[in-house]
Amino acid sequence: MRRSFADWALEQLATNPLFYRKIVFSDEAHFWLNGFVNKQNCRIWSETNPQETLQTPLHPEKCTVWCGFHAGGIIGPYFFKNEAGARVTVNGDRYRTMINDFLFENMDDIDPEEMWFQQDGATCHTANATIDLLKSKFGDKLISRNGPVNWPPRSCDLTPLDYFLWGYVKSLVYADKPATIDALEASIVRVIRDIRPAVLEKVAQNWTCRMRFVKNSRGAHMPEIIFKC
Repeated sequence: MRRSFADWALEQLATNPLFYRKIVFSDEAHFWLNGFVNKQNCRIWSETNPQETLQTPLHPEKCTVWCGFHAGGIIGPYFFKNEAGARVTVNGDRYRTMINDFLFENMDDIDPEEMWFQQDGATCHTANATIDLLKSKFGDKLISRNGPVNWPPRSCDLTPLDYFLWGYVKSLVYADKPATIDALEASIVRVIRDIRPAVLEKVAQNWTCRMRFVKNSRGAHMPEIIFKC
């Protein structure tokens, strides 16, 4: 029987209880400029037809953000843009450019011989060219589909970016209702840089609790957010 990711992770933690400090978790997220508007709450009540119309852009402005999260800090944010400076989404070439030009250039506090790198199973992450590029820096310390250690699919509750960072950032960046995409990006940078080191440590340590839950529940869905060990 193939060993599960939870089994592998708990074996690492049994050998080194601080293993959670040795993983750089990574992910992307979309931030829409109109993200502070809940369209489901837009309702018009009248006894007669008010002939009211609501105009919304066909393609709302958005930025796509990448971050690397570890107990010692956050690498990023990195905003995906083309050579002309226009916001773009992620594909394999753009992701590899980010790895070469941003991730590898911002690893002053990370020893790739000691640290592991994690990514989910998005196609742009798991292309052979991408895996080879990451292995050129991290060797076999790569957690990814098609990588030396397989990352389980549909496991957003196991990465600190999904169970903490993106939700936390989105809860704050729209508070001042940024009017431009530049203002939105500036707010994202500010919120991320203001996260205290103690919070990063606590969030990373919480990963160990989640791995134990997955093991004990045999992979069952987590019934609630787990923030206490």
